[in-house]
Amino acid sequence: MFYDHQQIEKKWQKYWEDNQTYKTSNNTDKPKFYVLDMFPYPSGAGLHVGHPLGYIASDIYARYKRHQGFNVLHPVGYDSFGLPAEQYAIQTGTHPAVTTEQNITRYEEQLRKIGFSFDWSREVRTSDASYYKWTQWIFIELFHSWYNKNTDKAESIETLIKHFEEKGTEGLNANQNDELNFTAEEWKSASEIDKEDILLNYRLAYRAETTVNWCPALGTVLANDEIKDGKSERGGFPVFQKKMMQWSMRISAYSERLLQGLKTLDWPQPLKDSQEYWIGKSQGAQVKFLVDGLELSVDGKDDSNNQPTTNNHIEVFTTRPDTIFGATFMVLAPENPLVENITTAEQKAEVDTYIEETSKKTERDRMSDVKNVSGAFTGTYVINPFSGEKMPIYISDYVLMGYGTGAVMAVPAHDERDHRFAKKFNLDIKKVVETEEDVQEKSFDSKDSVCVNSDFLNGLKYKEAKALIIDAIEKKAIGHGTTNYRQRDAIFSRQRYWGEPVPIYYKDGMPYTLPNSALPLELPEVEKYLPTEDGDPPLGNAKTFAWDEANQKVVDTNLIDNKTVFPLELSTMPGWAGSSWYFLRYMDPNNDEVFANKELSDYWGQVDLYIGGSEHATGHLLYSRFWNMFLKDRGYINNDEPFQKLINQGMILGMSAFAYRIDGTNQYVSKNLAKDYQTQEIHVDISLLKGTSDELDTEAFKSWRPDYANAEFILEDGKYITGREVEKMSKSKYNVVNPDDICNEYGADGLRLYEMFLGPLEQSKPWNTQGLSGVYGFLKKFWNLYFNEDTFEVSEEEPTKAEYKVLHTLIKKVVYDIENFSFNTSVSSFMIAVNELQKLKCNKRNILEPLAVIVSPYAPHICEEVWNLLGNNSSIEFEKFPVLNEDYLIEDEIEYPVSVNGKMKFKIALPATLSAKEVEDLVLQNEKMGVLLEGKTPKKIIVVPKKIVNIVI
Repeated sequence: MFYDHQQIEKKWQKYWEDNQTYKTSNNTDKPKFYVLDMFPYPSGAGLHVGHPLGYIASDIYARYKRHQGFNVLHPVGYDSFGLPAEQYAIQTGTHPAVTTEQNITRYEEQLRKIGFSFDWSREVRTSDASYYKWTQWIFIELFHSWYNKNTDKAESIETLIKHFEEKGTEGLNANQNDELNFTAEEWKSASEIDKEDILLNYRLAYRAETTVNWCPALGTVLANDEIKDGKSERGGFPVFQKKMMQWSMRISAYSERLLQGLKTLDWPQPLKDSQEYWIGKSQGAQVKFLVDGLELSVDGKDDSNNQPTTNNHIEVFTTRPDTIFGATFMVLAPENPLVENITTAEQKAEVDTYIEETSKKTERDRMSDVKNVSGAFTGTYVINPFSGEKMPIYISDYVLMGYGTGAVMAVPAHDERDHRFAKKFNLDIKKVVETEEDVQEKSFDSKDSVCVNSDFLNGLKYKEAKALIIDAIEKKAIGHGTTNYRQRDAIFSRQRYWGEPVPIYYKDGMPYTLPNSALPLELPEVEKYLPTEDGDPPLGNAKTFAWDEANQKVVDTNLIDNKTVFPLELSTMPGWAGSSWYFLRYMDPNNDEVFANKELSDYWGQVDLYIGGSEHATGHLLYSRFWNMFLKDRGYINNDEPFQKLINQGMILGMSAFAYRIDGTNQYVSKNLAKDYQTQEIHVDISLLKGTSDELDTEAFKSWRPDYANAEFILEDGKYITGREVEKMSKSKYNVVNPDDICNEYGADGLRLYEMFLGPLEQSKPWNTQGLSGVYGFLKKFWNLYFNEDTFEVSEEEPTKAEYKVLHTLIKKVVYDIENFSFNTSVSSFMIAVNELQKLKCNKRNILEPLAVIVSPYAPHICEEVWNLLGNNSSIEFEKFPVLNEDYLIEDEIEYPVSVNGKMKFKIALPATLSAKEVEDLVLQNEKMGVLLEGKTPKKIIVVPKKIVNIVI
C-alpha cells in the first residue's frame, strides 16, 4: 500500500489542533511530569534541521510519559525581546514587534509541521505586556528585599527597616555593598533621601556605579557572552570598559547556595563544573597593607563589601596567606578607585595612558590572556606587614576589580602571572616554598612543600602554615580569614529599546518602584531606536513616558516637573530577565492576579526534564536558579531548584561545499585539480549541487550572486566537483538544510526518526540527507505490515510465541532506551523488529496494535493513522504503553554449536531446560558425534549451559 506521508501528516496535525489533543489539564489527582525545552529565540532565518534535535528528544519523552499515565506539561513559547530585532529596526525602521511577530509565525509553522506535542494554549512571549507585567513584578519584589545572612535567605526590606529602627546596624549580618555603621537614633533622624540611599546598599535589585562592557556603536551595555575578541557578536563593533550607573541583581548573595544546590541536581558534570568555576569559591585571608608615607584622600570603598575601609591601607584577598613573606610588590586593577589617589604626579601620565588602553579590553579577554604582561608603576609603595619590606604598587589588567578587592599581593616565586610581571619589570623574586627549582627562572606552586624564608612559618606545610598566619593576621588586627567568590552581581541595565521597561521612577535622584497597580509599565512608541542626542537610551525619545505620582499613571514626558511628575528609568531589562522565570509562567499562563497560582506551582513543582545547549551554563541557568531561589525565599513557590534533570544535546553539523577560486581571477578549478593552482576556498550554497552528489550546477552558481555571473570553470571529466567538509550548520556557511524540505520529501516522522538515528543525543553529528532514505524505507515497511497489498488487513488470530518474542524484546529495549535517553538505538530496534515480523508474515492485531503504541513517540503521525485504521476512535497518545512479559523471552530450545578440539563441527537443537550432564549425554549419542569420535573416548567435555559444547579428543 502506498505510504502517503504528506496526506497522513496534514490530517493528524489538523486533528491534534482541532481537538487540542495536547492541551494539559491542571488535574492534580494524576502524577505530573514536566518536560521543557530551552526557550527559543525566534530569528528571521527560521529553523534549520539542527534546531529540532533537542525538541524531538523531549517530545519523545513527553509522549512516552503520557503513555505511562502521567499528566504531562510540555509547553512552548518565545524569548522574544532582544538585540537582533532592535538592530534590524535601526537599519530598516520596522518596529521590532512587527519582525518578532513575523519570526514567531514562521517558527510556529515549522514546529507544527514536525508534529510536536506542545500545549500551544500555554504559549508565552517575553515581549507580551501580559507576560512582562510579572517580570516587572519580580523586579519590584527584588528591589524590596534584602539578604539576611543569619536566616540565609531573602527577606522583605521591611524587616531590615525594623532592625534599623530598633538597633541600627548593630548585630546586622547582611549582604551589602559597603559596610555601614549607624545607631537606631541616627536612622530615625535621617532624611527620606538618606534612608533610601542606605537601603540601596542592601536591596537585591540596586543601582550603583559599575564597570560595564560598553558598545558605543550599538549604544548599549553588553553581557560577556555577547562579546567576542573585544567586539560585539552582533555587528562586530568595538567594546570598551566604562563606569556607569547601572541596575544590578545581587546574585552574589546566593553564591554558596548556588554551589551547594548543584549537588542535588541530575545535570552533566561538565556543566556543573562550569558553574562551580564561575562562582569561584576560594578560602583565604583579607589582609591590610599600610601605604608608605601617604594618607589616602578617599575611603577606598567601591561596590563590594570587601573594599578597604581605612584611609591609609590597601586591603587584599589572598588564597595563599602562607606565602605572605614572599610578597614583593602589589598590583591593583586599573579601574580600582584607589589608583587615582596613590598615583604620584610623576607617574600620572603613564598610568592614565595604561588605564585608557585597558578600557578597550573586556574582562573575559583580560582573564583569558595569560601570556602577555603589561602594567604601570604608580610611584607609591606599601609595607609588607610581616617582612617589613617596601613593596612597589603597580596597576595591571590581569587584576580584576570584581574579584576580591581589586588588589593582589604578588608572590612572583610561586605564581606564574606574578612571575612574568616581576621579570618584565625587574622586581624581586623571593622563594618561600621549598623547591629545587630555580624560582628566578620559573615559578613553583605547591601545597605539599614546606615554608622557607618565612620566619615563624618555616618548616610548616600548607594547612598548618595557613592556619598560623591567619591567626597572626587577626592578632595584629590587620585582617581575618574569609571566604571569597569570583561571581559578581549581574548587571541588569541595557541601554536599548526592545526590552522590558524597568518599573522605576526617580524622585530627588532616588529610585522608587511603581505601584503594582500600574503594571505592566508598557514599552512606549518611539520615533527612532537610537540613543537621544544627549546620549540617553532610546526610551529617552518617548513622548509619553513619565510618572504622575499624584494620579498614579504614565503621562507625557514634557509634564515632568520633579514635584508631582517624575522621570521614569530609561534603560530596559537584559535579555535574560524574561527567560529567568518563564518555566513558572507555563504552569498558569493566563492568570492576571499572580504570576502562578501557588496550588499549581506546588503541583507542577520542578521541571523534571530540561533539554538545551551547554552554552547557557553560566548565563541563563545561573540566573534562573537565582530567581527561583529568591521566589522560594519569599514564599511564592516551594522548590529551591527549577530544573531537576538537564540534558545538553549535541549539534547537528552541516556538510559544507567549497569552490576553489584561482587567486586574482574569477576562475574556479574543480577539487582534484586545485592542487595545481593558488586558490581560495569559497563557501557554496549546498542547494547549488546536483541532487545528492558533490557536482556543482555551474549555471546555478553563476546565477546565485552577481559577482559570480562571469565565472569560468576548469572541469574534471566534464564536471565541477566541490570540496566537502563537516562543520557547524550555519546560514553564513550556506550549509543549512531546511526541515520543511525534509518534511515534504520524507515526512515529519522521517525527520524525527532520522535525527534520533544519527547518534547519541549528547554528541554532535554530521547531517547527511542521503541517510534519510533508510529511515523512510523503514516507515514504508512498518506501514505495509498493516496491509495485504492495497487492503488494510489485520488478523484477530492469537500470535505465535515467536511473534510475541519479537514484540516483547522490542518493549524491553525501547523502555530501557527511552529511560536512558538512548533514542538512536531505539530506532535500530524498530528496524530489526519490523524486519523480523515481516519475515514471520505477522499481521496479528495483538502484535501490531501494541507495536504502533511503542513506535508512536518517535513517529506519531503514521502511528495515529494505523491506530485509527485498527478501529480505535481516540488518539493513540493516551493509550497505555505495552507492559513487558519476560515469559515471552524465555527460550524453549537452544541451538548448541558443538566443537571438537576447538573447531565447530555441527549444531544440535536441545530443550532449554536440560542440565549440563543431560546436554553432554545427548551430544555423545548424536550420530555426527559418533562419526567424529571414531570409537575414541573424549579426554574432556566442556558444556557451557545454553551456549556451547566443546569436546577434546
